[in-house]
Amino acid sequence: MWPARPLPSVEAMEHTRKSSLQWPLIFGLGALGLIHPLTHMTGVAEALGVQAVAPVLILAIALAWILIVGLGNVGRPVLTLVLAGVTYAVYLVVISALLTPILTGELQGPLAMPFVLIPLVLTNAFYGLVAGLLAWGVQGLRRVRTGQAGEAR
Repeated sequence: MWPARPLPSVEAMEHTRKSSLQWPLIFGLGALGLIHPLTHMTGVAEALGVQAVAPVLILAIALAWILIVGLGNVGRPVLTLVLAGVTYAVYLVVISALLTPILTGELQGPLAMPFVLIPLVLTNAFYGLVAGLLAWGVQGLRRVRTGQAGEAR
Protein backbone atom coordinates (compact mmCIF):
# COMPACT_ATOMS: atom_id res chain seq x y z
CA MET A 1 0.00 0.00 0.00
CA TRP A 2 1.02 3.55 -0.57
CA PRO A 3 1.47 5.89 2.33
CA ALA A 4 -1.45 8.19 2.94
CA ARG A 5 -0.89 11.73 1.72
CA PRO A 6 -1.88 14.54 4.07
CA LEU A 7 -4.82 16.69 3.06
CA PRO A 8 -3.83 20.06 1.58
CA SER A 9 -4.09 23.09 3.82
CA VAL A 10 -6.60 25.85 3.23
CA GLU A 11 -3.73 28.12 2.21
CA ALA A 12 -2.54 25.59 -0.38
CA MET A 13 -6.06 25.21 -1.79
CA GLU A 14 -6.46 29.01 -1.97
CA HIS A 15 -3.11 29.32 -3.76
CA THR A 16 -4.07 26.60 -6.25
CA ARG A 17 -7.43 28.26 -6.93
CA LYS A 18 -5.85 31.66 -7.41
CA SER A 19 -3.07 30.34 -9.64
CA SER A 20 -5.35 28.34 -11.93
CA LEU A 21 -7.26 29.94 -14.77
CA GLN A 22 -11.00 30.41 -14.46
CA TRP A 23 -12.15 29.33 -17.92
CA PRO A 24 -15.86 30.10 -17.45
CA LEU A 25 -14.87 33.67 -16.53
CA ILE A 26 -12.58 33.93 -19.58
CA PHE A 27 -15.34 32.66 -21.89
CA GLY A 28 -17.87 35.00 -20.28
CA LEU A 29 -15.64 38.06 -20.58
CA GLY A 30 -14.97 37.21 -24.21
CA ALA A 31 -18.71 36.96 -24.80
CA LEU A 32 -19.28 40.31 -23.07
CA GLY A 33 -17.11 41.90 -25.75
CA LEU A 34 -19.58 40.76 -28.41
CA ILE A 35 -21.90 43.61 -27.40
CA HIS A 36 -19.83 45.90 -29.62
CA PRO A 37 -19.98 44.00 -32.94
CA LEU A 38 -23.58 42.89 -32.35
CA THR A 39 -24.70 46.52 -32.11
CA HIS A 40 -23.18 47.03 -35.57
CA MET A 41 -24.60 43.83 -37.07
CA THR A 42 -28.09 44.61 -35.83
CA GLY A 43 -28.06 48.28 -36.88
CA VAL A 44 -28.30 49.62 -33.32
CA ALA A 45 -24.96 51.44 -33.62
CA GLU A 46 -26.03 53.14 -36.84
CA ALA A 47 -29.33 54.22 -35.29
CA LEU A 48 -27.57 55.74 -32.28
CA GLY A 49 -24.64 57.17 -34.23
CA VAL A 50 -21.59 55.00 -34.91
CA GLN A 51 -19.15 57.78 -34.04
CA ALA A 52 -20.48 57.95 -30.48
CA VAL A 53 -21.42 54.32 -29.86
CA ALA A 54 -18.17 52.58 -30.83
CA PRO A 55 -15.79 54.35 -28.41
CA VAL A 56 -18.33 54.29 -25.59
CA LEU A 57 -18.88 50.54 -25.98
CA ILE A 58 -15.17 49.78 -26.27
CA LEU A 59 -14.42 51.75 -23.10
CA ALA A 60 -17.41 50.29 -21.25
CA ILE A 61 -16.34 46.73 -22.09
CA ALA A 62 -12.76 47.47 -21.03
CA LEU A 63 -13.97 49.03 -17.79
CA ALA A 64 -16.20 46.02 -17.11
CA TRP A 65 -13.28 43.61 -17.71
CA ILE A 66 -10.98 45.64 -15.45
CA LEU A 67 -13.52 45.93 -12.63
CA ILE A 68 -14.71 42.32 -12.81
CA VAL A 69 -11.17 40.95 -12.66
CA GLY A 70 -9.65 43.74 -10.56
CA LEU A 71 -12.31 43.74 -7.85
CA GLY A 72 -12.97 40.00 -8.06
CA ASN A 73 -10.77 37.44 -6.43
CA VAL A 74 -9.28 36.41 -9.80
CA GLY A 75 -5.82 34.90 -9.91
CA ARG A 76 -3.54 35.72 -12.85
CA PRO A 77 -5.48 38.79 -14.01
CA VAL A 78 -3.15 39.63 -16.90
CA LEU A 79 -3.26 36.16 -18.44
CA THR A 80 -7.00 35.93 -17.77
CA LEU A 81 -7.72 39.09 -19.75
CA VAL A 82 -5.25 38.30 -22.54
CA LEU A 83 -7.10 35.02 -23.00
CA ALA A 84 -10.44 36.84 -22.80
CA GLY A 85 -9.26 39.08 -25.65
CA VAL A 86 -8.23 36.07 -27.73
CA THR A 87 -11.54 34.36 -26.89
CA TYR A 88 -13.41 37.47 -28.02
CA ALA A 89 -11.53 37.41 -31.35
CA VAL A 90 -12.47 33.75 -31.90
CA TYR A 91 -16.10 34.47 -31.00
CA LEU A 92 -16.08 37.42 -33.41
CA VAL A 93 -14.88 35.25 -36.28
CA VAL A 94 -17.52 32.60 -35.58
CA ILE A 95 -20.38 35.06 -35.04
CA SER A 96 -19.58 37.06 -38.16
CA ALA A 97 -19.32 33.84 -40.20
CA LEU A 98 -22.72 32.70 -38.93
CA LEU A 99 -24.65 35.98 -38.90
CA THR A 100 -23.40 38.10 -41.80
CA PRO A 101 -24.67 35.73 -44.51
CA ILE A 102 -28.09 35.80 -42.83
CA LEU A 103 -28.16 39.56 -42.21
CA THR A 104 -26.49 40.80 -45.40
CA GLY A 105 -26.74 37.89 -47.81
CA GLU A 106 -22.98 37.46 -48.09
CA LEU A 107 -20.04 36.50 -45.90
CA GLN A 108 -18.40 39.55 -44.38
CA GLY A 109 -15.87 40.02 -41.63
CA PRO A 110 -12.63 38.20 -40.82
CA LEU A 111 -13.29 35.00 -42.76
CA ALA A 112 -14.07 37.02 -45.88
CA MET A 113 -10.65 38.66 -45.45
CA PRO A 114 -8.42 35.94 -43.97
CA PHE A 115 -5.37 38.22 -43.91
CA VAL A 116 -6.96 40.04 -40.94
CA LEU A 117 -7.25 36.94 -38.74
CA ILE A 118 -3.80 37.16 -37.12
CA PRO A 119 -3.92 40.95 -36.60
CA LEU A 120 -7.43 40.54 -35.14
CA VAL A 121 -6.23 38.01 -32.56
CA LEU A 122 -3.08 40.00 -31.75
CA THR A 123 -4.97 43.28 -31.39
CA ASN A 124 -7.50 41.77 -29.01
CA ALA A 125 -4.77 39.98 -27.06
CA PHE A 126 -3.08 43.37 -26.65
CA TYR A 127 -6.41 44.93 -25.58
CA GLY A 128 -6.66 42.15 -22.98
CA LEU A 129 -3.04 42.73 -21.93
CA VAL A 130 -3.66 46.42 -21.24
CA ALA A 131 -6.92 45.65 -19.41
CA GLY A 132 -5.16 42.87 -17.48
CA LEU A 133 -2.36 45.15 -16.36
CA LEU A 134 -4.92 47.69 -15.17
CA ALA A 135 -6.91 44.97 -13.36
CA TRP A 136 -3.68 43.75 -11.75
CA GLY A 137 -3.07 47.33 -10.62
CA VAL A 138 -6.57 47.48 -9.12
CA GLN A 139 -5.86 44.23 -7.27
CA GLY A 140 -2.58 45.68 -6.02
CA LEU A 141 -4.33 48.79 -4.73
CA ARG A 142 -6.88 46.62 -2.94
CA ARG A 143 -4.08 44.56 -1.32
CA VAL A 144 -2.32 47.72 -0.15
CA ARG A 145 -5.54 48.93 1.45
CA THR A 146 -6.12 45.62 3.23
CA GLY A 147 -2.45 45.18 4.15
CA GLN A 148 -1.91 41.93 2.21
CA ALA A 149 1.37 40.97 0.57
CA GLY A 150 1.83 40.96 -3.22
CA GLU A 151 0.37 38.15 -5.31
CA ALA A 152 1.33 36.53 -8.61
CA ARG A 153 0.17 37.91 -11.94
